[in-house]
Amino acid sequence: MKRREFISLLGGGAAAWQLAARAQKPSRMRRIGVLLALAESDPQVEPRITAFQRQLQNLGWTVDRNLQIEYRWASGDAERFRVLAAELMATRPDVLVAHATPSVEALARETRTIPIIFAAVTDPIGLGLAASLREPGGNLTGFTMVDPSMGAKWVEFLRELSPRLTRVGLLFNPKTAPGPTTFLRSIEAHVRSLAIEPILAPVSTVAEIEDAIATVSQSADSGLIVMPDIFATQNRELIIALAMSHALPAAYAFRYFAEGGGLISYGIDVDDLFRRAADYVDKILRGAQPSDLPIQRPHKFELVINMKTAKSLGLNVPRILLVRADKVIE
Repeated sequence: MKRREFISLLGGGAAAWQLAARAQKPSRMRRIGVLLALAESDPQVEPRITAFQRQLQNLGWTVDRNLQIEYRWASGDAERFRVLAAELMATRPDVLVAHATPSVEALARETRTIPIIFAAVTDPIGLGLAASLREPGGNLTGFTMVDPSMGAKWVEFLRELSPRLTRVGLLFNPKTAPGPTTFLRSIEAHVRSLAIEPILAPVSTVAEIEDAIATVSQSADSGLIVMPDIFATQNRELIIALAMSHALPAAYAFRYFAEGGGLISYGIDVDDLFRRAADYVDKILRGAQPSDLPIQRPHKFELVINMKTAKSLGLNVPRILLVRADKVIE
Protein backbone atom coordinates (compact mmCIF):
# COMPACT_ATOMS: atom_id res chain seq x y z
CA MET A 1 0.00 0.00 0.00
CA LYS A 2 1.29 3.45 -0.88
CA ARG A 3 2.09 5.81 2.02
CA ARG A 4 -0.54 8.39 0.99
CA GLU A 5 -3.28 5.74 0.83
CA PHE A 6 -2.22 4.37 4.21
CA ILE A 7 -2.44 7.81 5.89
CA SER A 8 -5.83 8.41 4.30
CA LEU A 9 -7.10 5.05 5.54
CA LEU A 10 -5.70 5.69 9.01
CA GLY A 11 -7.35 9.11 9.14
CA GLY A 12 -10.70 7.69 8.07
CA GLY A 13 -10.39 4.92 10.63
CA ALA A 14 -9.58 7.42 13.36
CA ALA A 15 -12.60 9.55 12.45
CA ALA A 16 -14.86 6.49 12.49
CA TRP A 17 -13.44 5.45 15.86
CA GLN A 18 -14.15 8.89 17.31
CA LEU A 19 -17.76 8.79 16.08
CA ALA A 20 -18.21 5.34 17.56
CA ALA A 21 -16.75 6.47 20.86
CA ARG A 22 -19.16 9.41 21.05
CA ALA A 23 -22.09 7.11 20.33
CA GLN A 24 -21.19 4.74 23.15
CA LYS A 25 -23.07 5.02 26.42
CA PRO A 26 -21.10 7.14 28.90
CA SER A 27 -19.48 5.50 31.89
CA ARG A 28 -22.09 6.94 34.24
CA MET A 29 -25.53 8.47 33.99
CA ARG A 30 -25.64 12.23 34.68
CA ARG A 31 -28.35 13.53 36.99
CA ILE A 32 -30.25 16.82 37.00
CA GLY A 33 -32.60 18.01 39.73
CA VAL A 34 -35.23 20.58 38.72
CA LEU A 35 -37.30 22.57 41.22
CA LEU A 36 -40.31 24.21 39.57
CA ALA A 37 -42.37 26.82 41.38
CA LEU A 38 -45.63 25.88 39.66
CA ALA A 39 -47.99 22.97 40.24
CA GLU A 40 -47.43 19.86 38.13
CA SER A 41 -50.91 20.28 36.66
CA ASP A 42 -50.33 23.89 35.59
CA PRO A 43 -50.55 24.13 31.77
CA GLN A 44 -47.46 26.34 31.76
CA VAL A 45 -45.26 23.50 33.03
CA GLU A 46 -45.33 21.29 29.94
CA PRO A 47 -43.97 23.85 27.41
CA ARG A 48 -41.13 24.76 29.77
CA ILE A 49 -40.10 21.16 30.37
CA THR A 50 -40.40 20.48 26.64
CA ALA A 51 -38.21 23.46 25.76
CA PHE A 52 -35.63 22.41 28.38
CA GLN A 53 -35.42 18.73 27.41
CA ARG A 54 -35.54 19.38 23.67
CA GLN A 55 -32.58 21.73 23.89
CA LEU A 56 -30.68 19.22 26.04
CA GLN A 57 -31.34 16.58 23.40
CA ASN A 58 -30.06 18.94 20.70
CA LEU A 59 -26.87 19.17 22.73
CA GLY A 60 -26.44 15.39 23.03
CA TRP A 61 -28.28 14.60 26.27
CA THR A 62 -31.15 12.12 26.15
CA VAL A 63 -33.29 11.10 29.12
CA ASP A 64 -32.76 7.45 30.11
CA ARG A 65 -29.75 7.12 27.80
CA ASN A 66 -27.14 9.37 29.36
CA LEU A 67 -29.32 11.60 31.54
CA GLN A 68 -31.80 11.34 34.40
CA ILE A 69 -33.97 14.27 35.45
CA GLU A 70 -35.80 14.52 38.77
CA TYR A 71 -38.58 17.10 38.81
CA ARG A 72 -40.27 18.61 41.86
CA TRP A 73 -43.24 21.02 41.82
CA ALA A 74 -43.75 23.47 44.69
CA SER A 75 -47.21 24.67 43.57
CA GLY A 76 -46.39 28.20 44.74
CA ASP A 77 -46.38 27.04 48.38
CA ALA A 78 -43.73 29.01 50.28
CA GLU A 79 -43.30 26.17 52.81
CA ARG A 80 -42.79 23.47 50.18
CA PHE A 81 -39.70 24.88 48.51
CA ARG A 82 -37.28 23.89 51.27
CA VAL A 83 -38.76 20.38 51.62
CA LEU A 84 -38.49 19.72 47.89
CA ALA A 85 -34.99 21.18 47.71
CA ALA A 86 -33.87 18.65 50.34
CA GLU A 87 -35.53 15.85 48.36
CA LEU A 88 -33.61 16.82 45.24
CA MET A 89 -30.33 16.90 47.15
CA ALA A 90 -30.99 13.29 48.20
CA THR A 91 -30.94 12.24 44.52
CA ARG A 92 -27.23 13.26 44.36
CA PRO A 93 -27.55 15.48 41.27
CA ASP A 94 -24.66 16.69 39.14
CA VAL A 95 -26.46 20.00 38.58
CA LEU A 96 -29.60 21.67 39.89
CA VAL A 97 -32.05 23.87 38.00
CA ALA A 98 -34.23 26.40 39.83
CA HIS A 99 -37.33 28.08 38.46
CA ALA A 100 -38.22 31.40 40.13
CA THR A 101 -36.72 33.15 43.13
CA PRO A 102 -38.10 30.94 45.95
CA SER A 103 -36.69 27.84 44.23
CA VAL A 104 -33.16 29.16 43.91
CA GLU A 105 -33.18 30.46 47.47
CA ALA A 106 -34.26 27.04 48.77
CA LEU A 107 -31.60 25.20 46.76
CA ALA A 108 -28.91 27.71 47.74
CA ARG A 109 -29.58 26.93 51.40
CA GLU A 110 -28.98 23.24 50.72
CA THR A 111 -25.64 23.37 48.90
CA ARG A 112 -22.67 25.60 48.18
CA THR A 113 -20.92 23.08 45.97
CA ILE A 114 -23.40 21.56 43.50
CA PRO A 115 -23.88 23.89 40.50
CA ILE A 116 -27.27 25.65 40.40
CA ILE A 117 -28.65 27.12 37.17
CA PHE A 118 -31.63 29.41 37.70
CA ALA A 119 -34.30 30.66 35.31
CA ALA A 120 -36.67 33.62 35.82
CA VAL A 121 -35.13 34.94 39.04
CA THR A 122 -35.87 38.57 39.86
CA ASP A 123 -32.77 40.04 41.52
CA PRO A 124 -29.94 37.56 42.21
CA ILE A 125 -27.48 40.32 43.14
CA GLY A 126 -29.84 42.13 45.50
CA LEU A 127 -30.78 38.84 47.16
CA GLY A 128 -27.10 38.03 47.80
CA LEU A 129 -27.15 34.96 45.54
CA ALA A 130 -24.35 36.23 43.29
CA ALA A 131 -21.57 38.80 43.42
CA SER A 132 -22.25 40.36 40.01
CA LEU A 133 -23.77 39.58 36.65
CA ARG A 134 -20.42 39.27 34.91
CA GLU A 135 -18.73 37.24 37.66
CA PRO A 136 -21.38 35.56 39.82
CA GLY A 137 -18.90 33.63 41.97
CA GLY A 138 -19.93 30.63 44.03
CA ASN A 139 -22.05 27.80 42.64
CA LEU A 140 -24.96 29.76 41.11
CA THR A 141 -25.60 31.38 37.76
CA GLY A 142 -28.39 31.59 35.24
CA PHE A 143 -30.99 33.84 33.71
CA THR A 144 -32.69 36.76 35.40
CA MET A 145 -36.11 38.04 34.40
CA VAL A 146 -35.29 41.65 35.21
CA ASP A 147 -34.97 44.45 32.71
CA PRO A 148 -34.85 48.01 34.10
CA SER A 149 -37.54 49.18 31.67
CA MET A 150 -40.22 46.59 32.48
CA GLY A 151 -41.91 48.45 35.34
CA ALA A 152 -42.11 51.67 33.33
CA LYS A 153 -43.56 49.76 30.37
CA TRP A 154 -46.47 48.40 32.45
CA VAL A 155 -47.35 51.93 33.52
CA GLU A 156 -46.94 53.26 29.99
CA PHE A 157 -49.21 50.63 28.46
CA LEU A 158 -51.90 51.11 31.11
CA ARG A 159 -51.90 54.88 30.56
CA GLU A 160 -52.20 54.39 26.79
CA LEU A 161 -55.19 52.10 27.30
CA SER A 162 -56.75 54.21 30.06
CA PRO A 163 -55.77 57.88 29.57
CA ARG A 164 -57.68 58.93 32.73
CA LEU A 165 -55.44 56.76 34.92
CA THR A 166 -54.38 58.57 38.12
CA ARG A 167 -53.98 55.66 40.57
CA VAL A 168 -52.36 52.27 40.10
CA GLY A 169 -52.33 49.33 42.50
CA LEU A 170 -49.18 47.19 42.66
CA LEU A 171 -50.14 43.63 43.60
CA PHE A 172 -47.48 41.23 44.93
CA ASN A 173 -46.84 38.65 47.64
CA PRO A 174 -43.78 39.63 49.73
CA LYS A 175 -43.26 35.98 50.73
CA THR A 176 -42.83 34.67 47.19
CA ALA A 177 -41.66 37.89 45.52
CA PRO A 178 -38.82 38.93 47.85
CA GLY A 179 -37.39 41.34 45.29
CA PRO A 180 -40.35 43.54 44.26
CA THR A 181 -38.33 46.70 44.84
CA THR A 182 -36.46 45.91 41.62
CA PHE A 183 -39.63 46.73 39.68
CA LEU A 184 -41.03 49.24 42.15
CA ARG A 185 -38.13 51.63 41.58
CA SER A 186 -38.80 51.93 37.85
CA ILE A 187 -42.57 52.02 38.37
CA GLU A 188 -42.43 54.75 41.01
CA ALA A 189 -40.04 56.85 38.95
CA HIS A 190 -42.36 56.64 35.95
CA VAL A 191 -45.67 57.25 37.75
CA ARG A 192 -44.33 60.45 39.29
CA SER A 193 -43.62 61.86 35.85
CA LEU A 194 -47.21 61.04 34.84
CA ALA A 195 -48.85 62.29 38.06
CA ILE A 196 -50.08 58.79 38.90
CA GLU A 197 -50.34 57.65 42.52
CA PRO A 198 -48.80 54.20 43.26
CA ILE A 199 -50.65 52.06 45.80
CA LEU A 200 -48.76 49.13 47.28
CA ALA A 201 -50.97 46.04 47.62
CA PRO A 202 -49.05 43.21 49.35
CA VAL A 203 -51.12 40.02 49.54
CA SER A 204 -50.54 36.46 50.72
CA THR A 205 -54.03 34.92 50.80
CA VAL A 206 -57.02 34.71 48.48
CA ALA A 207 -59.01 36.93 50.84
CA GLU A 208 -56.29 39.59 50.71
CA ILE A 209 -56.31 39.48 46.89
CA GLU A 210 -60.07 40.10 46.93
CA ASP A 211 -59.76 42.97 49.43
CA ALA A 212 -56.82 44.59 47.63
CA ILE A 213 -58.47 44.62 44.21
CA ALA A 214 -61.74 45.90 45.68
CA THR A 215 -59.84 48.72 47.43
CA VAL A 216 -57.87 49.73 44.34
CA SER A 217 -61.01 49.77 42.18
CA GLN A 218 -62.92 52.21 44.40
CA SER A 219 -61.89 55.06 42.12
CA ALA A 220 -62.91 55.01 38.45
CA ASP A 221 -59.51 56.32 37.37
CA SER A 222 -57.58 53.36 38.82
CA GLY A 223 -55.56 50.56 37.27
CA LEU A 224 -53.69 47.48 38.45
CA ILE A 225 -50.21 46.09 37.86
CA VAL A 226 -49.72 42.46 38.88
CA MET A 227 -46.05 41.99 39.67
CA PRO A 228 -44.07 38.92 38.52
CA ASP A 229 -44.77 36.58 41.40
CA ILE A 230 -45.38 32.84 41.59
CA PHE A 231 -48.27 33.46 44.02
CA ALA A 232 -49.99 35.65 41.43
CA THR A 233 -49.38 33.02 38.76
CA GLN A 234 -50.97 30.33 40.92
CA ASN A 235 -53.99 32.60 41.49
CA ARG A 236 -54.15 34.14 38.02
CA GLU A 237 -57.68 33.01 37.21
CA LEU A 238 -59.00 34.65 40.38
CA ILE A 239 -57.03 37.87 39.81
CA ILE A 240 -58.16 38.17 36.19
CA ALA A 241 -61.80 37.51 37.15
CA LEU A 242 -61.71 40.07 39.98
CA ALA A 243 -60.09 42.73 37.78
CA MET A 244 -62.85 42.19 35.20
CA SER A 245 -65.70 42.20 37.74
CA HIS A 246 -64.41 45.51 39.16
CA ALA A 247 -63.87 46.95 35.64
CA LEU A 248 -60.21 47.49 36.52
CA PRO A 249 -57.69 47.80 33.67
CA ALA A 250 -54.77 45.54 34.57
CA ALA A 251 -51.29 44.88 33.21
CA TYR A 252 -49.46 41.60 33.76
CA ALA A 253 -45.92 40.30 33.35
CA PHE A 254 -46.60 37.06 31.46
CA ARG A 255 -48.49 36.27 28.25
CA TYR A 256 -50.60 33.53 29.83
CA PHE A 257 -52.41 36.19 31.88
CA ALA A 258 -53.56 37.94 28.70
CA GLU A 259 -54.30 34.60 27.06
CA GLY A 260 -56.43 33.75 30.09
CA GLY A 261 -58.53 36.90 29.81
CA GLY A 262 -56.27 39.61 31.22
CA LEU A 263 -56.19 42.96 29.45
CA ILE A 264 -52.51 43.28 28.53
CA SER A 265 -49.21 41.59 29.30
CA TYR A 266 -45.63 42.60 28.72
CA GLY A 267 -42.68 40.54 29.85
CA ILE A 268 -40.18 37.81 29.22
CA ASP A 269 -40.64 34.57 27.32
CA VAL A 270 -40.10 32.05 30.14
CA ASP A 271 -39.91 29.11 27.74
CA ASP A 272 -36.91 30.82 26.12
CA LEU A 273 -35.21 31.06 29.52
CA PHE A 274 -35.62 27.31 29.98
CA ARG A 275 -34.02 26.70 26.58
CA ARG A 276 -31.11 28.89 27.56
CA ALA A 277 -30.86 27.17 30.95
CA ALA A 278 -30.32 23.89 29.08
CA ASP A 279 -27.31 25.48 27.36
CA TYR A 280 -25.76 26.26 30.73
CA VAL A 281 -26.55 22.78 32.06
CA ASP A 282 -24.73 21.32 29.06
CA LYS A 283 -21.68 23.47 29.77
CA ILE A 284 -21.66 22.42 33.43
CA LEU A 285 -21.94 18.72 32.57
CA ARG A 286 -18.99 19.13 30.22
CA GLY A 287 -16.79 20.66 32.89
CA ALA A 288 -17.54 24.39 33.08
CA GLN A 289 -17.82 26.13 36.45
CA PRO A 290 -20.89 28.26 37.27
CA SER A 291 -18.62 31.06 38.51
CA ASP A 292 -17.27 31.35 34.94
CA LEU A 293 -20.71 31.65 33.33
CA PRO A 294 -22.17 35.18 33.51
CA ILE A 295 -25.71 35.81 34.67
CA GLN A 296 -27.71 36.88 31.64
CA ARG A 297 -30.63 39.28 31.40
CA PRO A 298 -33.64 38.49 29.21
CA HIS A 299 -33.48 39.47 25.55
CA LYS A 300 -36.86 38.21 24.34
CA PHE A 301 -39.98 40.11 25.39
CA GLU A 302 -43.64 39.73 24.43
CA LEU A 303 -46.48 42.25 24.30
CA VAL A 304 -49.93 40.62 24.22
CA ILE A 305 -53.25 42.48 24.07
CA ASN A 306 -56.65 40.91 24.68
CA MET A 307 -59.06 42.88 22.49
CA LYS A 308 -62.10 41.04 23.83
CA THR A 309 -61.23 42.20 27.35
CA ALA A 310 -60.51 45.74 26.17
CA LYS A 311 -63.96 45.94 24.55
CA SER A 312 -65.62 44.55 27.68
CA LEU A 313 -63.95 47.32 29.70
CA GLY A 314 -64.97 49.94 27.15
CA LEU A 315 -61.38 50.78 26.26
CA ASN A 316 -60.11 51.92 22.88
CA VAL A 317 -56.78 50.32 22.01
CA PRO A 318 -54.55 52.81 20.13
CA ARG A 319 -53.43 51.60 16.74
CA ILE A 320 -49.80 52.26 17.60
CA LEU A 321 -50.14 49.78 20.49
CA LEU A 322 -51.68 47.14 18.23
CA VAL A 323 -48.80 47.53 15.79
CA ARG A 324 -46.28 47.00 18.58
CA ALA A 325 -48.02 43.90 19.93
CA ASP A 326 -46.54 40.45 19.37
CA LYS A 327 -49.98 38.90 19.73
CA VAL A 328 -53.49 40.35 19.61
CA ILE A 329 -56.29 38.16 20.96
CA GLU A 330 -59.57 38.92 19.22
